[in-house]
Amino acid sequence: MAVCETQRPALYFILSFLAAASFHRGVADVTTDAPSSGEPPHRRFEYKYSFKGPHLAQSDGSIPFWIHSGSAIPSADQVRITPSLRSQRGSVWTKNKVNFDHWEAEVTFRVSGRGRTGADGLAVWFTTAQGVDGPVYGAADLWNGVGIFFDSFDNDAKKNNPAIIVVGNNGNLVYDHQNDGSTQALGTCLRDFRNKPYPIRAKIIYYKKTLTVMINNGFTPDKEDYEFCTKVDNMIIPKEGFFGISAATGGLADDHDVLSFLLFRLTEPGQQPPSVDAEIPKEEKDKYQEEFENFQQELDKKKEEFQKEHPDVQGEPIEDLYESVNDREIRQVFEGQNRIHLEIKQLNRQLAMILDEQRRSVSAITDEINKKATTAGSGQLESQQLSSVIATQQEVLKSLNDLRTSLLNSLNQVGSVQQGNAGGLGTYETIQHFNDIKEHLHAVKRDVENLAQRNAQNPAEKVVKCPEVPPMPSCLSTVHFAVFVVIQSVLFFCYVVYKSQQEAAAKKFF
Repeated sequence: MAVCETQRPALYFILSFLAAASFHRGVADVTTDAPSSGEPPHRRFEYKYSFKGPHLAQSDGSIPFWIHSGSAIPSADQVRITPSLRSQRGSVWTKNKVNFDHWEAEVTFRVSGRGRTGADGLAVWFTTAQGVDGPVYGAADLWNGVGIFFDSFDNDAKKNNPAIIVVGNNGNLVYDHQNDGSTQALGTCLRDFRNKPYPIRAKIIYYKKTLTVMINNGFTPDKEDYEFCTKVDNMIIPKEGFFGISAATGGLADDHDVLSFLLFRLTEPGQQPPSVDAEIPKEEKDKYQEEFENFQQELDKKKEEFQKEHPDVQGEPIEDLYESVNDREIRQVFEGQNRIHLEIKQLNRQLAMILDEQRRSVSAITDEINKKATTAGSGQLESQQLSSVIATQQEVLKSLNDLRTSLLNSLNQVGSVQQGNAGGLGTYETIQHFNDIKEHLHAVKRDVENLAQRNAQNPAEKVVKCPEVPPMPSCLSTVHFAVFVVIQSVLFFCYVVYKSQQEAAAKKFF
């Protein structure tokens, strides 16, 4: 008894020392992890645990590195886990075990059906064994691992479906179907994933004992438009296991299609990810190396046979038989410039016709003004209005002349550039520039044609058609004058916009 009393203070000292040491060690770990907590982990794609289109299945109907069972039907673009038939079960599982500490899985799928409600749903698994067939969304019950369930049927009639549910199991729990797993759920969120215009995307991340589920609701083609669904902290799952996807139908049925499953290994910041060569066994390396050497030898033999059969081609570089990238780009540049040159010529001819019509209209209106000015004393107001119209017409005519001059300058510049080196011109920018010019000129042409049709008729007929009463009638009413002024204002605004765009494009062109 005395010995125990004498040893008790020493024992207390040892325990206090160990507690202090563990405390300082924990503080040191927290301080070392704090700077790196904000950095994202390193992601590395693992092709042996993934699949995606467009060449998803092989010719024999199998999926590389995966097995499928039940009603699963692989195709070139997707895997139909279950068709829209009653009481169907299907699943796909990885052939090899995954032994990553941290991982990230991206699943793209569609759940579609004709009914307002569907059944039963789809599940994404990570378990220690392949649950190829069973009652839990087409997979086996009493699993050891975690399942992310996309439940589309409301078994408990609480109107809490469709929903995404995270359920963990240690191999001893029976899934609670009657309550849709709500009594066993570690995390859940309500999301309607049926009959969406775009595929649903789910991102499942397990990093530092935290399972996070992100979901893309399928309303947008943006692949990175994820929103938070649920998160489970302090979750411990087996380090080694199999990934799987399963689905099932009941009295109601949906098509459950999986378009892709992509797995990424996550490595903490500051840690060097394991190299790919270190993970390949030596036997596989030797096998691949031997196959490569055999292929290289066969290729050399075929080259020698070809050179013997075609001595004329021997020594001629293969690149000379094809058009180089630079030659093709230069040819495309010159073809584009030629088309631009022809378009500008056609626009120049049309603009010349418009100017002629405008000159005839101005001369006709000028003659009418002169006649009315000599005979009408009381019609001074109408003459002033017509004089303002004439001034506006002359401004438009001057603007069109300037436009034609700038167009001719552009035509000359394009011709000179086409004769010189085309390396400094961007085909797309040049074509875009002259397409804008073409659109503006078409607008000007339409407006001026309407104006010419309204004003280019015989002035003598207008004089005859003018009413005799009042004594000094006006050939241009107030409504016509207002319409005419509005048209001229629109033309002037279009010209100002075109001039500014032409100056900016000229700077960019040179």
